[in-house]
Amino acid sequence: MEKKFVYADNAATTRVSDEVLKSMLPYFTDYYGNASSIYELGRNAQRDIEKSREKVAKAINASPSEIFFTSCGSESDNWAIRGVCERLASKGKKHIITSVFEHHAILHTCQYMEKHGYDVTYLPINKDGFVNPEDVRNAIREDTAIVSIMYANNEIGTIQPIKEIGAICREKKVIFHTDAVQAVGNVPIDVKDQNIDILSLSGHKIHAQKGIGAIYIKKGIVLPNLIFGGAQERNKRAGTENVPAIVGLGTAIEIATSDIQKKAEKVTAMRNRLIEGILKLPRTRLNGGIENRLCGNCNISIEGIEGESLLLMLDINGICASSGSACTSGSLDPSHVLLALGLKHEVAHGSLRLSINEENTDEDIDYILEVVPKVVERLRAMSPLWEKIVKEENN
Repeated sequence: MEKKFVYADNAATTRVSDEVLKSMLPYFTDYYGNASSIYELGRNAQRDIEKSREKVAKAINASPSEIFFTSCGSESDNWAIRGVCERLASKGKKHIITSVFEHHAILHTCQYMEKHGYDVTYLPINKDGFVNPEDVRNAIREDTAIVSIMYANNEIGTIQPIKEIGAICREKKVIFHTDAVQAVGNVPIDVKDQNIDILSLSGHKIHAQKGIGAIYIKKGIVLPNLIFGGAQERNKRAGTENVPAIVGLGTAIEIATSDIQKKAEKVTAMRNRLIEGILKLPRTRLNGGIENRLCGNCNISIEGIEGESLLLMLDINGICASSGSACTSGSLDPSHVLLALGLKHEVAHGSLRLSINEENTDEDIDYILEVVPKVVERLRAMSPLWEKIVKEENN
């Protein structure tokens, strides 16, 4: 079997595209001015930052004045949760609502807030990986400061009923934040129509570089400064702007949102082939519902193997994949997302996440479907757990 290279971990990060890199390069060498300087080189840098701000705003139907650049989605999430809580604490609002399967940028921030006197409600998900909007309604209290539900899950790809949840928050006059890091560029987003007050996004999921993100904060919501020390980002986030990265984000989000439907159709067809092919293996299950799922997400549990061994064997064969979130790939604990679905520990441990995008090809899918069954067969042949499963089936 000829070894080739297939990158199927785009939910962890994407390649910086040629178009994005080309747009960034001049700002390292020719247009290197500090955007806070008053001379022309600096003014031009500030002008191009604002052009990128306009592109980000247009992508989610916001106003440029509602967009603030950050270093990543995690920073944006932290600013949203901690900022709203700090602002509303004096009004006695010290209750947070989120879900059990959020990204750790949300969960760990909520845990931090609990240590500082806040009460957090962690909503469950159903067996297909969705939050029930009525659970949000029932959880809202007089002292609720913020509801934070992710737009699309980073591990199982389920797209949440954001508009419905946002409408409930709007009715109850509670601020609604969504971590849309995985959703931007994959589904159409309209913050006005979907009742979103604050939204987090990140560049490296849409072919921009790592280390650049943004946050949308609806006009009228005033959050405390994230960083003190300068007047950048309208006095909210001090620090000399990363002009190349900001320009790259503008280019990336413009391309990513230019024809979402066409891209989704192509990627969904490849994803469905992946899912159908791997599910032909015995004792496998798709994690998360097939409907309302990110077009490139394939997350399957394969009984009788360890996810880490599977990833190493796939890597030997030139396939980059994941067994969960990249942010927790060093952990030996099973995915909190899969446990929230009700999976047993031993089943959750054997999960495989393949996340593809428009840069993948049918040949990539063919190769994955050629390699995965052979690797699974080899690992199961060495697995005492699989031997036990087979014996139980035959008894």
